[in-house]
Amino acid sequence: MSETRHRIREHIEANPGIHFNALARQLDLGAGQVQYHVRKLLSTDRIVDEPVYGRTHYYPPTYTPWERTTVALARRETCREVLWYLLAAESARPDEVTEAVGIARSTLQWHLDRLVEADLVEKRHVRGGIVLEPVRPAEIRRLLEEVTPSAGDRLVDRFVSVVDGALGGD
Repeated sequence: MSETRHRIREHIEANPGIHFNALARQLDLGAGQVQYHVRKLLSTDRIVDEPVYGRTHYYPPTYTPWERTTVALARRETCREVLWYLLAAESARPDEVTEAVGIARSTLQWHLDRLVEADLVEKRHVRGGIVLEPVRPAEIRRLLEEVTPSAGDRLVDRFVSVVDGALGGD
């Protein structure tokens, strides 16, 4: 295996769920070079990829599809904050989450749609409204502890929050 391919594979192992642009940027490699070596690694099953909401993320082959989606969402700052809050609270109403995390209700709803679809959060209808609960808390906590959102991911999340607030998102 070439040294570049080895570096890419090691970086993916150290940063599961990393996406293509971050991989190229963090390794200071050209996009074409990364693309070539990633294809080779994928074809030999040394890494796996998972497209999640517009971005392809790369993982060691030991991650299950549920873990891959969880890690990809955990790299998004707002999803991560919502998950940490729900893990700490064990269950919460949406208005409690928006206040604690400091986001608009529409922003929470956007992220909740993805978290529910990924089987990370359950919405339960109770007398007086909705309660949110993490579905697999121990596994979610373990995966959250493994990853930190990249600076680019945090910037995108913050931009969305600013625009949402400026547009009067509820």
